[in-house]
Amino acid sequence: MRLYATVAAGGFRRHATYRVATAAGVFTNTVFGFILSYTYIALWQARPGLGGYGMGDALAYVWIGQALITVCGLMGGGFEDELIERIRTGDIAVDLYRPADLQTWWFAANAGRSAYQLLGRGIVPMLFGALVFDVTLPSHLWTWPAFLLSVALGSAVSFAVWYLVALSAFWLLDGQGVLQVAWLSGLFFSGMLLPLSVFPGGLGEVARLLPWASMLQVPADVYLERYAGWGLLRAYGFQAGWAVALLATGRAVQAAATRKVVVQGG
Repeated sequence: MRLYATVAAGGFRRHATYRVATAAGVFTNTVFGFILSYTYIALWQARPGLGGYGMGDALAYVWIGQALITVCGLMGGGFEDELIERIRTGDIAVDLYRPADLQTWWFAANAGRSAYQLLGRGIVPMLFGALVFDVTLPSHLWTWPAFLLSVALGSAVSFAVWYLVALSAFWLLDGQGVLQVAWLSGLFFSGMLLPLSVFPGGLGEVARLLPWASMLQVPADVYLERYAGWGLLRAYGFQAGWAVALLATGRAVQAAATRKVVVQGG
């Protein structure tokens, strides 16, 4: 465990060195937060209570999305390009022969990255949003740790999704097509554009069952205190269930990829 804790700390420090990139990211997230906020204001003025959200809830949702866009990898996990490149060049063979589990190694590195992004690019946009707009704030102190736990579970699901996307390069060599599909899926089905409760009929029901809902919709609803008691536990169970299922799938795909590398190397 000490090894993976060191890897996680290294992932945090690695991203902390890019201070200009962090500042640019904060600026970009804040600008888009303003654009989306005024768009949501116009929409909610025309349709009050849309999706079961009040105006303050909708504005809070906007800024939570801007805070979590990199933390939960809504448009990219932040590591998949590097992993795909290692697969494409064959450097992954060295990784597979190391006395460390490949999936756990990348999971730890991504956990460090996600923690830094929460501090570096997550908190500031939410503060800007809370200062400028009348966003809903939690009414209970315990909501904050509950929200952070949901964010951590959402980040785990995100990693599992993007890890599977990266592993597809073992068979496709160029994973750009899969990356684009995953990027568009994450943008749409996470609720980044609109809350999933706004989606009509069967589309909304399906969207709320997909893993991308774990990355934004569920954490946002935890923050907005739409879950309580057993409902909150079920929300956590939904996120944890997807994380376990996808990580197990990733481990199976990794095992198949390892056999492929061993056969080709032999």
